[in-house]
Amino acid sequence: MEMESMASAIGVSVPVLRFLLCFVATIPVSFFHRLVPGGATARHLYAAVTGALLSYISFGFSSNLHFFVPMLISYGSMVVVRKWCGVISFLSAMGYLIGCHVYYMSGDAWKEGGIDATGSLMVITLKVISCAINYNDGLLKEADLRESQKKNRILKLPSLIEYVGYCLCCGSHFAGPVYEIKDYLDWTERKGIWTKSEKGTPSPFLPTLRAILQAGFCMGLYLYLSPSYPLSRFSEPIYQEWGFVKRLTVQYMSGFTARWKYYFIWSISEASIIISGFGFSGWTDSSPPKARWDRAKNVDVLGVEFAKSSVELPLVWNIQVSTWLRHYVYDRLVQKGKKPGFFQLLATQTVSAVWHGLYPGYLIFFVQSALMIAGSRAIYRWQQAVPPTVKKFLMLMNFAYTLLVLNYSCIGFMVLSLHETLAAYGSVYYIGTIIPVALILLGNTIKPKSARSKARKEQ
Repeated sequence: MEMESMASAIGVSVPVLRFLLCFVATIPVSFFHRLVPGGATARHLYAAVTGALLSYISFGFSSNLHFFVPMLISYGSMVVVRKWCGVISFLSAMGYLIGCHVYYMSGDAWKEGGIDATGSLMVITLKVISCAINYNDGLLKEADLRESQKKNRILKLPSLIEYVGYCLCCGSHFAGPVYEIKDYLDWTERKGIWTKSEKGTPSPFLPTLRAILQAGFCMGLYLYLSPSYPLSRFSEPIYQEWGFVKRLTVQYMSGFTARWKYYFIWSISEASIIISGFGFSGWTDSSPPKARWDRAKNVDVLGVEFAKSSVELPLVWNIQVSTWLRHYVYDRLVQKGKKPGFFQLLATQTVSAVWHGLYPGYLIFFVQSALMIAGSRAIYRWQQAVPPTVKKFLMLMNFAYTLLVLNYSCIGFMVLSLHETLAAYGSVYYIGTIIPVALILLGNTIKPKSARSKARKEQ
C-alpha cells in the first residue's frame, strides 16, 4: 500500500516507481563499487551481481533472462567464430531486441507511462555489439584501422565474469551511458588513466552533486510543464480550432517539455557513473590540472536548447549513443578513400530508428532528423561564402531553423503511430518537412564558390 500511495502521489504507476527507486539506487551502489575488496575479480563480480539484482527488483526475473540471450549469443560468437563475431552479434542482438519491442509493444507502454525491460535491453544490445566488433577488429592490421578502432579494439577475449560485469555494471544498463569494454576493464583493474599518479586521485563528489542537482531541476521543470502539454492534446478538437501559429507553438512546447524527462534520466545515470570513479576521463592541460568527468555525459542541456545548427545536435543529445552510431555504423559504411554522404547519414538514422522500436513515428522522426541535418549543412555552407553582415543573418536563420524543425520532428517520436504523426505534421502544413527538403534542393542548386572545401571539412 505504501508503494501505491507513493506512486499516486507523484502521478506514476507502481512499476514505474519501482524502476525509479532502483534507478536512483544505482548511485549508492556505484559508490560502494569503489570500496569492494579483493581486486579486479571481486569488482567484476560486484558489478555483475548488483546489476542483475537491480534488474530483478525493477523488472522481475524474466528481465535477466532477456538480457542474457544477446549477451551469451554474442559471447559465444566471440569464442567460436571470431572472424564473424561482429556481424553475428549485430544481427542477433538487434534481431532479438526488435522481437522484444514487437512482443511487448514497448513504445505503447512508455507512451502511456508504463515501463518494461526493453529500454535496458537497448543499452545491452549496443554494449554486446561494440564488444564483439572490437574483438573482431583485433584481427585486423593496425595500419588499416581508424583512430577509434585502434583505441577500442581488444586483442584478448574477456573472461565471462568480466563480460557480464561490463554488460550489467551496477545497473548502468538501465539508461546508459554506453561505454567501451576496454575502458571498463582499465577502470576495474585500475589501469590507464585510473592508475595512481602524482596528480592524486580526483574526488567525484562535487561533479556527482552537480549532476544530482541538475536531475532535480530537470524533473521539477518536467512535472511543472507536462500537465499543460499532454500528448492527447494533438487529438483534442480544440487543437484543430486553433490557428497555425498556436498549433506550432503547442508543438514546440510539447517537444521542449518532453526533453526534460530525458535530461533527468541521463543526469541520474551520469551521477552514478561519476561517483563510481568510472566517469573520470583524464586531466585538463591547465595549471593546476583539473579532473574531467565527461565520460558519462549523455547530454548537454544548454547545447541542445541553444544549438546553433542541427549538425550540433548529435554532439550534445544522447551523446554516447551518437558516438556509438558514428563508430559502429556511420564510419563503417564509408568506403576507403571516399567521403560520407547522405546515404551514410540516412542509414545511420534508420538503424537508430529500428533500435528504438518498429513504430512509424520513430522511423519518420529519424528520417526527419537526416533531412534536418542535411538542410542545416546547406545553410552552413552558405554561411562560409558570404560577407560578415549576411553571415550573421544566416547564423540566426540556422538557429531558428533548428528550433523549428527539431520540435516539429520530435512529435513523431512521442506519439509513435502513423496516423497521429501525420495528423500532427499536417496540422502545421508539413512545414518542418518542406523547409529541409527545399534547403537541400537549393543547396544542390546554389553552390557557394568560396570556402566550399573548408565548410565541407568542418562539417
